[in-house]
Amino acid sequence: MKRWILSVAVIFATGFSSFAQDTPRGQRQGRGRANAGPWQGAGKNGAVAAGGLAATEAGMEILKAGGNAMDAAAATIFALSITDGTLFCFGGEVPILVYDAKRGVVEVVCGMGTAPRLATLAHFAKTGIPGKGIEPAAVPGAVDACLTVLDRYGTKSFAEVIAPTLRLLDKHVQPWHAQLAVTIRKMIDAEKGSPANRRRGLRLVADYFYRGPVAREIDAWSKANGGLIRYSDLATYATHIEEPVTTKYRGYTVCKCGVWTQGPYLLETLNILAGYDLKAMGHNTPEAIHTEAEALKLGLADRDVYFADPNFASVPLKEIIDPKYGEKRRALIDPQHASLVQRPGDPAKGLALLDNYRPHTGPGGPNNDTTTCVTADKEGNVVAATPSGFTGALAGKTGVWLGSRLQSFNVWPDSPNVIEPGKRPRITLTPSLVLKDGKAVIATSVAGGDMQDQSHLQLLTNMIDFGMAPAEAVTAPQFGTNHFLGSFRQTAPELGNLHLNPRIPAATADALKALGHHVVMKRPGQNPVAIRIDAQTGVISAAGDPGSRRHALAY
Repeated sequence: MKRWILSVAVIFATGFSSFAQDTPRGQRQGRGRANAGPWQGAGKNGAVAAGGLAATEAGMEILKAGGNAMDAAAATIFALSITDGTLFCFGGEVPILVYDAKRGVVEVVCGMGTAPRLATLAHFAKTGIPGKGIEPAAVPGAVDACLTVLDRYGTKSFAEVIAPTLRLLDKHVQPWHAQLAVTIRKMIDAEKGSPANRRRGLRLVADYFYRGPVAREIDAWSKANGGLIRYSDLATYATHIEEPVTTKYRGYTVCKCGVWTQGPYLLETLNILAGYDLKAMGHNTPEAIHTEAEALKLGLADRDVYFADPNFASVPLKEIIDPKYGEKRRALIDPQHASLVQRPGDPAKGLALLDNYRPHTGPGGPNNDTTTCVTADKEGNVVAATPSGFTGALAGKTGVWLGSRLQSFNVWPDSPNVIEPGKRPRITLTPSLVLKDGKAVIATSVAGGDMQDQSHLQLLTNMIDFGMAPAEAVTAPQFGTNHFLGSFRQTAPELGNLHLNPRIPAATADALKALGHHVVMKRPGQNPVAIRIDAQTGVISAAGDPGSRRHALAY
C-alpha cells in the first residue's frame, strides 16, 4: 500500500491560506466534502493537526513565534471555537492530554465542566434531560482548561495565543462574533493588570471570566431564560489535573483520560487484542475486522455499565484495564460468529460476564460531532485534545455559546452516571497519547461522538501493527459499530451493527455478513487527525483526514 510522504518544501509551497470553516451554529459543516487546504506535513520544528485550517494556522503561528506545543494547542483550541463553531464553542469542554518533555510525564487537564447545583435528578426526572437549549449546559470548562495549560506548561500570554481568534472574530462573519470579540478584549485588559507576571495575568483572565463580569452576565441571563447555571457554579469551578489511565500494547504505553470519558474502554480493547496477531491477519481483512469489532463490543459494554465521574461513583477501573481481565474477555470472542447481544463483564469479581444484566435505554438523540487538535514541538512536547460543545445557547450579549453536555448523563437512580450537581457527565471526548521508551511518539484526536475510540483503535493499529505513516493511517478506510448504548440521551444499541467504509471491498463485506454481522456499507462518523514523532530522526509527521476536512501543518 502506498506510503504518503510530504517534504518540507511541498509544505511551504502549499502556503498558509486563511481559510475558515465558519458557518451559522446549528448548520452542520464539513462532513463528506473534499478538503480545502493542506492535510499532511512533516518537519523537525513543530506540527499541528486540527479541524478548521485557520485554527491549524493559529497553532502554527504560535509555534513559529517561539511558543511550545502547549501554547500552540491553546491557540488552536480557542480558534476552533470560531472555525468549527457548530462543533465546539467557547463555553464548551475539552479534555487535554499533555506530554511534558522536560519532566517526562503525561498529565490530564480535565476541561469537562460540572453539572450546575440546580441540575438535580428531581429537576429532570419527569421530562428527561433535553438534547439542546439552555437547560443541558454544563459549567464551561474549555476556557479554564486552556488557561491552565498555558499556566502550567506554556510560555505565552493569553493575549498572544488569543490573537488569531480575535482576527477571525473581527471579520464579523456571524452576529455574535462582535460580542465575543468584546468579551475577549476585556479578558485581555484584565490580564494587563499583571504586566510583569505572566502566570498571575492568566489567573486574572480566569477571574474575569469565572468570577467577574462574564460570570455575572451569564448568571443573569441564565436566571432570566430558564437556565440552571448560577454565579456560584462559575465562581467555584476549577480545572483538575489528573494522572492518565494507561496500558501496554506491543511495547508502547497508551495513555487516555479517566472514566469520566469513554477512553479507558479503548485500553481494555487493546488488552483483548494483544492476544491476536493482527499483522498476520492482514489490514482490514474479514478476520481482522471481525476480531477488532468483537473486542470493541466487549469494551463498549463495560463502558456502558460502569463508567462515570469517579468522584461520585465507584468504578472498578483497575480491574477493567488489568490484562488478565482482558484475557478472560478475549475468550468470549467467537472467530466464526458475530455477537448479537451486549456482554458486560464483572471485573470486580474477575468474571468475564456479568450475571443478570438488564440494560436501560433512553429517548435517544443524534450521535453529536466535535472537533480535533494535536500539536508537537521540537523539544518533544506533545498535546492531544478533543474540543466540543454544540446545540446549546448564546449567553446574553457575552458572545459565549454554551454546550449541551448534560445530555450525556441519565436519569436512572441505580446508574453510576445518573445526573447529580457538581458531577461530570461521562463524555465521548477521548484524545490519545502514546509513549515509547518514556517519550511521546504518537498523538491522535478524533471527532465523531461514540465512534471516537473505535477510530482511535484503528489509527493505533494502523501505525503500530501495520507500520503506516499518519497520512496513510488517517485516510485508510475504517469500520465502526453502533453495538452500544448511545452517549447522547441513551440511544438504544443496534446489536450486531457493523458500518464499513464503501472503499472496503464487497468480498470483505460478504465474508463479514456470513459471520452474522449486520453490515451497512456506510462511512462511519469518524474524523481523525494524528501526529507521529520518529525518535531517531526527530521528524514530526502530521496528518488530518481530508475527507472530513481535517488539516495539518508542519515545519
